[in-house]
Amino acid sequence: MYHHYFGLQEPAFSIAVNPRYLYMSAQHKEALAHLLYGVQGGGFVLLSGEVGTGKTTIIRCLLEQLPTDTEVAIVLNPMASVPEMLLTICEELHLFLDDDSDIKSMMDALQDHLLNNHAQGKRTVLLIDEAQLLSVDVLEQIRLLTNLETSTEKLLQIILVGQPEVNELLAQPRLRQLSQRITARFHLESLNLAETRLYIEHRLKIAGKQDARPLFPDRIIRKIHKSSGGIPRLINILCERMLVGAYGQNKYQVDSALFQLAELEVKGRFPQAQAASASPFSNRTVLIALVSAAVLLCVALVVLMASPRQDPEPQLASTPAITVQPTATSTHTVSTVSGPVDRQTTGYLTDRNSAFARLFQYYGVESSELQHPCWQTERSGLQCAQAENQTWSSLRELNRPVLLSLITPSRNQAYVTLIAMNEDTVWLLDASGQATARARDDVGQLWNGRVDYLWRKPEGYEKPLAQGTRSPVVARVAQQFALLDAQPRPITDTLFSQSLKTRVMLFQTANGLEADGILGERTLMKLNETLGLVPVLLDHWPDQH
Repeated sequence: MYHHYFGLQEPAFSIAVNPRYLYMSAQHKEALAHLLYGVQGGGFVLLSGEVGTGKTTIIRCLLEQLPTDTEVAIVLNPMASVPEMLLTICEELHLFLDDDSDIKSMMDALQDHLLNNHAQGKRTVLLIDEAQLLSVDVLEQIRLLTNLETSTEKLLQIILVGQPEVNELLAQPRLRQLSQRITARFHLESLNLAETRLYIEHRLKIAGKQDARPLFPDRIIRKIHKSSGGIPRLINILCERMLVGAYGQNKYQVDSALFQLAELEVKGRFPQAQAASASPFSNRTVLIALVSAAVLLCVALVVLMASPRQDPEPQLASTPAITVQPTATSTHTVSTVSGPVDRQTTGYLTDRNSAFARLFQYYGVESSELQHPCWQTERSGLQCAQAENQTWSSLRELNRPVLLSLITPSRNQAYVTLIAMNEDTVWLLDASGQATARARDDVGQLWNGRVDYLWRKPEGYEKPLAQGTRSPVVARVAQQFALLDAQPRPITDTLFSQSLKTRVMLFQTANGLEADGILGERTLMKLNETLGLVPVLLDHWPDQH
């Protein structure tokens, strides 16, 4: 991967939640102290902050520092009614009630459980993330939960975490009773310029940078701070894009041109169009271009008039073909797979097994069983899967190379491997193993919405795993999280514990997945992707800018 080029052991600016990379500025330390205060009996605590300021990472650090005698109920999807919220809290505390239980029965069960924990010297904490999404009715019910107490202390410590809108929500007159019960508040601000510089240096150091040469000069750091507003997540995205660009241009240090390209990409603007509008051609240049185009047109007409008249089916319109050899994205150079090719759309394999063999080779697995490559899953560790009715957006969420199923102009079934794409262009591996750029809209006219893809299935995995199950797969996943978090040992063995469920839910939230705490295919795929165990769907093919 590109990070080795800069002497890094791993990507320094991944947006995945990793407490090892947490830069503890003065305000982050104070925010963590507020949460710890709430857990240790502070009652009701509120942490707010803009998107990307590090709230989720602080929560992860908090969970790692909790005493062993603390039971935590985490609600990551608070858009629910009062009964649904109470039922979620009960389930988090392992109080499995009947589906038709009313609010009173759930409150009674909660109080009994909290009293039992108190008698055993245990603390109980309710942590609600994305609290700005809570309805007024649910917030009022949360206020009632603060009434569960003994004569000396609260039975339930509550932590609300949310975006700045949560402060506006709690400022409503009808919620003044709840607002008055909040004993500690903290708002995470964005980083200032000095903190931005220290933040970037901190992440590079954790990633293994030892070279004294700066990757980001001071003038670039000032640009990063201004563009990102000091928000860590945006800083990460900008820095990641700039390092990828520097790697592609064989530069060791980021310059202003790379920054401008990264900023345009992050903001969803098109550098080509921007450059064209900012640098108009001179009249002389335009005249030369027009004359050249006229000469090429004349040559084309002569060739067409001299050729025998034919009526072929229309070819797939494309951007100029760009042929490059696969780089470090795949573990091996892709070799040629011989398979039938649709002559009306040159380069597309019409045999599905041959196409699958091409995809396996992109993953670095040579296919010895060309007729049935998916039979090799036990030996290669890769599982074949299929999805229907996909869109370009859903492929970006899937974020891995796929086989596109096409219907060619001659109405034949064909397949091609998609390895990179952006708003305008897709990069495809043709039958000879070469990457070719084509217009995305043109390929979309042939694509029927079906894709085949591979994912690295854990050995022994057969179905989604939930809390309470015991499996060797659980132990392997716990080891992967320990590796991701740079922890000396896994948080569990073969038992799917509450701690592992909490870690899975935080991981799912950070990666835009449904936070159900279940180890399913998409969660395992995203974990493999985060650990760098599989190739991903690139934004562009390397060396193409």
